Amino acid sequence: MSDQTIRSRSNDKAATHPEALSGKKLITVASGKGGVGKTWFAITLSHALAQAGRKVLLFDGDLGLANIDIQLGLNPSHDLSEAVLGTKRFDQVVTKSPDTGFDIVAGRSGSARMVNIRHDQISLLRHGLLAAGQVYDHVVLDLGAGVDRSIRGLAANAGPTMVVTTEEPTAITDAYALIKLLHGDRPGGDYRVVVNMCGGRAEGERTFAKLSTACENFLKVKPRLAGIITRDPNVNDTIRRQTPMLKRHPLSPAAEDVARIARTLIAEST
Repeated sequence: MSDQTIRSRSNDKAATHPEALSGKKLITVASGKGGVGKTWFAITLSHALAQAGRKVLLFDGDLGLANIDIQLGLNPSHDLSEAVLGTKRFDQVVTKSPDTGFDIVAGRSGSARMVNIRHDQISLLRHGLLAAGQVYDHVVLDLGAGVDRSIRGLAANAGPTMVVTTEEPTAITDAYALIKLLHGDRPGGDYRVVVNMCGGRAEGERTFAKLSTACENFLKVKPRLAGIITRDPNVNDTIRRQTPMLKRHPLSPAAEDVARIARTLIAEST
C-alpha cells in the first residue's frame, strides 16, 4: 500500500472527527537534551494514566534512536517504519504492553530511513496520531531529544507539551532552546515543565523558576510547572531490569510524583 493511499485514509478518518483533529488528547513529552529521563517519564506517565482506567497509546517518536520497547522488555512484531514505508496502516503497528495496560507504537532504532524521514511522511504520522484520538483517551508522544525538523514537525499539536529537564544548567539551557523553537512553530502552545531527578521540592521549584523567568523575559511565554520528580534510585533499577516503575516500585517517591502529574491531566480532560 502506498504512502498516498494511507495518507488519504488518515485524512478522511480525521476529517470526520473534529475532536481528533484538535489534538487535545495528544500529550507530547520532549527534552532539549538526552539523559534527563524523558523516555522513562513518558512510559511511567502512560502507565499511571492506564492504571487510572484511561485508554492510552504511547508512541515512540524518537526517530532512529527508539528505545521504548527496550525499556519495557518487549519484542514487537511491527514498528513505526512499516507505517512510514506504507506496508502497514498506522493502527496495524500498535503493540499491546501486557505489564502496563497501555498500547505502544514502537520505533525502529538505528534506521537511517527514519532519521531522514520526509516532510510528507511526518505529516502522515501526525494524522495517524490525531486519528488515534478517536480510540484512546490519551495519546502520549515521546519525542527524541533535541530540536531538529522532524521532532518539531511531530510536536505541532494542540495538546500539552511536557518539557523534561533537570537541575543541571545545560539541561535548563537546552529546555529553554526547545521551548523557543516550538513556540516559534506554534505560538500560544501549552508548555509545561517537568523537573526530574530533584534532590527535593525546593530545588525543583528553583530550577523551574530559572527556566520560567528566561521564557517570560525573552519569549513572552509563561510555561506551567507540571510537576517535580524526586531523585530515586529505583528508577535506574527499573531501567536495568526492563520493568515498568509502577509495577516494580509502585510506592516509590518518583512513582508517586508521576502519578500526581497523571491525575492532573485526567482532571483536565474530564
